[in-house]
Amino acid sequence: QVQLVESGGGLVQPGGSLRLSCAASRSIFSSYRMGWYRQAPGKQRDLVAAIPNAGSTNYADSVKGRFTISKDNAKNTVYLQMNSLKPEDTAVYYCNARYGLENYWGQGTQVTVSS
Repeated sequence: QVQLVESGGGLVQPGGSLRLSCAASRSIFSSYRMGWYRQAPGKQRDLVAAIPNAGSTNYADSVKGRFTISKDNAKNTVYLQMNSLKPEDTAVYYCNARYGLENYWGQGTQVTVSS
């Protein structure tokens, strides 16, 4: 089992920045693909950014150039730096860890972009 705990959400004005954190309960980054997803009210949960155990990161087209996913192996923590935020970025953001048939989710953190 893997527990994922997100933090860092909140209310921010358009054009502002937030950094989300996802702490894993044990060391998994050498094997697991880590990702951030988001779900707005009435919409499906979509991938925002992902970072594999090895290889390149990938991003949704809507966040390319504004969001950056990274990880700190020593802290078992993955981050999502979000810049130039827009109202359409408003959603609950979820951390995900995936390896083979194993698939874990955090509880989610709310991000609201509004003036």
